[in-house]
Amino acid sequence: MSVSVVTEVGTLRLATAGSVDDGKSTLVGRLLHDSKSVLADQLESISRTGTPDLALLTDGLRAEREQGITIDVAYRYFATPRRRFILADTPGHVQYTRNMVTGASTAELTIVLVDARNGVVEQTRRHAAVARLLRVPHVVLAVNKMDLVGYEEAVFTRIAAEFASYAEGLGIPEVTAIPISALAGDNVVDASTRMDWYGGPTVLEHLETVPATAGSSSAPARFPVQYVIRHGESRYYAGQLVSGTLRVGSAVTVHPSGRTSTIAALDVLGTKVAQANAGTSLTVRLADELDVARGDLLAPSADRAPTATRDVRAAVCHVADRPLREGQRVLVRHATRTVRAVVTSVAPEAELTANDLGTVALRTAEPLPLDAYAEVRRTGALLLLDPSDGTTLTAGMVVAPAPSPR
Repeated sequence: MSVSVVTEVGTLRLATAGSVDDGKSTLVGRLLHDSKSVLADQLESISRTGTPDLALLTDGLRAEREQGITIDVAYRYFATPRRRFILADTPGHVQYTRNMVTGASTAELTIVLVDARNGVVEQTRRHAAVARLLRVPHVVLAVNKMDLVGYEEAVFTRIAAEFASYAEGLGIPEVTAIPISALAGDNVVDASTRMDWYGGPTVLEHLETVPATAGSSSAPARFPVQYVIRHGESRYYAGQLVSGTLRVGSAVTVHPSGRTSTIAALDVLGTKVAQANAGTSLTVRLADELDVARGDLLAPSADRAPTATRDVRAAVCHVADRPLREGQRVLVRHATRTVRAVVTSVAPEAELTANDLGTVALRTAEPLPLDAYAEVRRTGALLLLDPSDGTTLTAGMVVAPAPSPR
């Protein structure tokens, strides 16, 4: 008799997106409910007239419950025998685009919902564009409310083809289309008996098997220093390895100073290790006593070094109610480093207001070790802050950094 062993394939961070009333919160609720991730008292609290309102599992704010829409990003954690999940349920309305950017900024997969009755609409295209802007590796098109169109294969095929064509034009590398009814449970956790023409995975089956963090592992190592710890005569540098792999004995360069050393020791939760992979929080000890401080970045000396530059160009989403204008002075937060900067240009308009997508150019007071966001998401991302009160103004994704002219 053969024995099947199910192995866990890591943690997946995912986000939902879609227009208002496309059923994002209901889909999330269905995932939680049917995967047995809802406690009995939670289930009782959302039941009305004996039938649970699954959307209320994520629409937790009073304003959301009163208006029947999602306003803020709701994070939910659940697990199956195969994988752990961190899920961000994001708003669908155009005025909350900045919230969708927040939820999807760390996601490895985005579920874009479409109402089968309405097909691909403008907000669908906007959310697909944001997913591409944020370089989310995997996109799922969930064609919802199939029960309201008689579970017709032709409806699903038309919508899937239209979205695939648009996604290809944006440069989205992968789209998986799944016909579902979040309300009835078709193809969410369990396969639908009413769409026997569909032979692909359910939503949960796809989430359990899609590769996660592949980009972070294959990217060059980047270790932003968060704390400097003195222990006896030694100095240890604490932080999270945001991409790649570090190994004892490897040559590293400290950015932006350019000084070099080798890794003498790596420590993870009090245990010495020979190597550490992306996503690990650890301390690093170097073989040489260098002047390393919070905000510095350790990277391999011989493997795709970051670009040190004071001239930054980034695709952005403006998240603040106050506008961003050319000539404005800002603070730029990059990884664990914050520097002063001036906005040298704003496009496509003269200023950006809340939820606008655009491009900005910056001139920083000090060089920043940057990667293109398409190559390393964490060291290719930055925030623009108001220097007067620290308010976050804009979220940016670095576009192909080039060294500043001498």
